[in-house]
Amino acid sequence: MKPRFFRSIAAQIALLPAWLIVIFAYLGTIAWTIRISFTSTKVFPTYDFVGWKQYERLFATDRWIISGQNLFIFGACFIIGCLIFGFLLAVFIDQKIRAESVFRTIFLYPYAMSFIVTGLVWQWTLNPTLGVQQTVRNWGWQDFTFDWLVRGDRAIYVIAIAGIWQASGLVMAILLAGLRGVDQELWKAAKVDGIPTWRVYLHIIVPMLSPMFVTATVLLATAVVKVYDLVIALTGGGPGISTEVPAKFVIDYLFNRQNVGLATAASTVMFVTVLVVLAPWLYSQYFRGQRGRGA
Repeated sequence: MKPRFFRSIAAQIALLPAWLIVIFAYLGTIAWTIRISFTSTKVFPTYDFVGWKQYERLFATDRWIISGQNLFIFGACFIIGCLIFGFLLAVFIDQKIRAESVFRTIFLYPYAMSFIVTGLVWQWTLNPTLGVQQTVRNWGWQDFTFDWLVRGDRAIYVIAIAGIWQASGLVMAILLAGLRGVDQELWKAAKVDGIPTWRVYLHIIVPMLSPMFVTATVLLATAVVKVYDLVIALTGGGPGISTEVPAKFVIDYLFNRQNVGLATAASTVMFVTVLVVLAPWLYSQYFRGQRGRGA
């Protein structure tokens, strides 16, 4: 009993530096950010309490409202697109095709790149004077137009397409692990009953993979809330502010406009949004599971 107790104490002492980092460098900075958001801080921190004035000003700012709308559009297209394409790629790989490892690597490779690289690649590809549009015109179709990148009403969809291209491989890897765990007897029974393959996937396999879909959705949703580098590399927030997102709003007001109070209010709203996204997943994964084991 005593050796086990001492081993536990030694492990906690070894983890002490990590706990200090979590408490002071992580939780401490979160608390400080929330505290500053209730002050009138501009460049240097002040600790006067002004209540909800920064939040009222934040939600009265057109730029913030537009950034929220863009985030919703991007998030919906990005998450739905990644789940659909990731599932289709997982189904394709699960057919025991030749050179499976090669295809897995190809599909997952974009996720290994940073959003900066992805943004630059797609910027070159979709630039009206350098990319697809100019290439097709050089082939003889002078009337061909594909200028979404410079159109304010469509540029946000270009960002979503680039994000889907990068992150679909992650969803594929998660769902492929679930597909490989499906009992082969289920497929044999479906063939005997003459059930079409697409119905098996839609009505049986997809519900079975619901935990994997939830996990993938949470990971994608977290990436949506903090998207910044993809926007900067691809459009810089333009044309105008048509592709502005909350993370860019925070960085601009924190460093360029030097309004720390408003920037911290925006970052606090983003933090609460992440908590709202993560809370149901954490509950289902940990708390409900612990209650089930306890029962």
